[in-house]
Amino acid sequence: MKDLPEQALQEIAAYFQVLSEPTRLKILNLLRDKESNVGELAQKTGYSVANVSRHLALMAKHSMVVRESRGTSVYYRIGDDAIYGLCDLVCGNIERRYEKIAAERAAFTSTVS
Repeated sequence: MKDLPEQALQEIAAYFQVLSEPTRLKILNLLRDKESNVGELAQKTGYSVANVSRHLALMAKHSMVVRESRGTSVYYRIGDDAIYGLCDLVCGNIERRYEKIAAERAAFTSTVS
């Protein structure tokens, strides 16, 4: 991030804001396996079509997903696979933190018993 112009920093912050919503993370995770239309994503997530559509529109605005019309349906796929590297990095960090906490609790419990 060294020497980035203010506009670039604003875009980076907006990108991370898009990723800060659990529903959007769930949608991205579903698109990891295969492209889907809004109805399929709504069914898999348990959210309404309108709700999923709003999330997809925001993700498309930030080039996270790409939309493709096919007949009467619009299909979505990941726009940049690098997003998974970022998500995997963050998820791995959180997973290690939880494992450390669990190990500390186990060690504490075994000394108390």
